[in-house]
Amino acid sequence: MNTDLHTEPVAAGGLPAALMRRAAELGADVTVLPGDRGPLASAGIASPDPARNPLSVRARSGSPRFDVCGWSRGVELVSGSTDDLTDVVRAGVAWGRGKGIRDLRAELPFLSYDEEAEAYERGPAALVELQWRLTRQPAAEAPEFPRFGELLEAAGAEPRLRRLYVYSSHWTLGFGSGTGHPYEIEVALSAPAGAYRVLTHPHGDVIGEAGTARDAVAMAVGHLPAEAEPDAPHAPHE
Repeated sequence: MNTDLHTEPVAAGGLPAALMRRAAELGADVTVLPGDRGPLASAGIASPDPARNPLSVRARSGSPRFDVCGWSRGVELVSGSTDDLTDVVRAGVAWGRGKGIRDLRAELPFLSYDEEAEAYERGPAALVELQWRLTRQPAAEAPEFPRFGELLEAAGAEPRLRRLYVYSSHWTLGFGSGTGHPYEIEVALSAPAGAYRVLTHPHGDVIGEAGTARDAVAMAVGHLPAEAEPDAPHAPHE
């Protein structure tokens, strides 16, 4: 292993320049972009797939390692760290070719992914289902606040809300037509003491109030755009 891999970017023009030199040595066709933390510490490797952000590469301060992260439409698909710049270039090539996360992991074991990334690749319905399951966990773990659980169950029983991406913040539910960050919230529900509230989004204006969770859900549905549906992620290339 070349022990100078980490010092090379600083000594010779920064991380983007180092990546381009290593790509040239490997005969790899990649487009290296400036990073978000300055050229000494960060770079990006472009992807022809418009659904995928450039692969983010960052050099750790005081450590001979590079952190790599790949995002698509607001969802982190893969991440990992390595002390080999060749691994970083190979990851950029595979990412740019649109390989799925399982293939990326098989080719480059330093990369990893989570269940959200797996659900993303299966499509919006799988991602929505996962998010509903994850959102139910804080309600189950907070029996001292039953109103939130009642609101969540009432919303889950309503088909138009159940097929939207659900998001919780400070015991407030947001329902979005998008499946990634930033959330495209169409309507929100909260359960403060007193009446249930219907909001424009979790921290937005109050649309109206209702005495029961079911009535609040019905009011929220009435304010949904007719076309509100989760958007479909791009499938990985074969």
